[in-house]
Amino acid sequence: MGGLGRFFGRLEVDPRLFGMIGALVLIWVAFDIASDGLFLTPRNLYNLSLQTTSVAIMAIGMVMVIVTRQIDLSVGSVLGVLAMLMAVMQSRILPEHLVPFDSPWIWPITVLFGVICGVAVGAVNGVLVGYLNIPAFVVTLGGLLVWRGAAWWVTTGQTVSPLDDRFQLLGGGVQGTIGDTASWIVGAIGVAALIVSATRARRKRVEYGFPVRAMWAESVVVGIQCAVVLAFVTVMNAYEMPERAAERLATARGLPIPEGGLHIAEGIPIPVLILLGLAAVFTVLLLRSRFGRYVYAIGGNPEAANLAGIDNRRMILWVFIVMGFLTAISAVVASARLQSADNAIGTGDELRVIAAAVIGGTSLMGGIGTISGAILGAVVIQSLQSGMTLLGADSSIQNIATGIVLVLAVFLDQVYRSRRRT
Repeated sequence: MGGLGRFFGRLEVDPRLFGMIGALVLIWVAFDIASDGLFLTPRNLYNLSLQTTSVAIMAIGMVMVIVTRQIDLSVGSVLGVLAMLMAVMQSRILPEHLVPFDSPWIWPITVLFGVICGVAVGAVNGVLVGYLNIPAFVVTLGGLLVWRGAAWWVTTGQTVSPLDDRFQLLGGGVQGTIGDTASWIVGAIGVAALIVSATRARRKRVEYGFPVRAMWAESVVVGIQCAVVLAFVTVMNAYEMPERAAERLATARGLPIPEGGLHIAEGIPIPVLILLGLAAVFTVLLLRSRFGRYVYAIGGNPEAANLAGIDNRRMILWVFIVMGFLTAISAVVASARLQSADNAIGTGDELRVIAAAVIGGTSLMGGIGTISGAILGAVVIQSLQSGMTLLGADSSIQNIATGIVLVLAVFLDQVYRSRRRT
């Protein structure tokens, strides 16, 4: 074990990350054995990726919120009201007053409207917390109740459907993917980006005289990252479009149907592509920009950050605005995947989002957290729920398991922090 520890130490990777990856592998293997090989199939992993996106997108923002020593308990309710507002906008308001129901302008106008509303909600939270000094717990707990009630008020509890066909593609339904060829192109771009990023980072560290990993350790870390990207693309391409959907697509495009049937690879779903794009943008923002440095500085020591000239109030405002923006994107993905919006959408998501961030290594004491870890945490949570659903477990058992994992993650974070101090 000592040799293994030294090996991981040479790789200079957060040991909690290895723990999460090991736990995820253990969960996947256990559920695959218990389900007689049904869990680790392209179909289930494809569905798992789709089901994870909504929570994972919000977890990106929750990392920044928690890193700055704040909390947002209202994201699930905000998602619900935004989904309802966008559904009403595209199914009733726009067709009646501006553009026909089948217009290609329906979905971009709807998304823009939802984003504006989400940013506005985030700004209200940011002003109340940052400038009026009301505790974030109180503000967002009130928001949880207010926005859930507002979601019901929008349509007096009625479900809104159907949604615009083009809008539904953003949820990854039928044809809501980019196909196998484009998926391989995205995978190649991802691999190239990882290699270029690692090379540039190493060159800069050498240029400024900072210590660097041994070349073999750097190669191992980058190689593992690239292997994960290629494995993900392979799994997504291994899942084929359902036969009837493939036949309908071929008929619509006037293509012949061979005797053996059509075999069309789905590829990467559009919502997963949205998640990956947002994760890349906000990772760069946190690690390579003044905004990111200020976020971690406030979380590490708010008083010192203020003395250093950082406007803590304005930064908290911007963090909540980003949270509102990402909640709006998540509302788009969630409602598009369900192809409808009802009063229950987003219920309980606030707990899953916070759990994803914390399980992913974000410290509730502030100052520590990564976007990649939060996304991995979201995958862990969804894997537990997906696996137990596959085994026929009740939702109550799923909540018990998620709660236990969350408490264990916080305990391990405290143990890790205490050992670092000593």
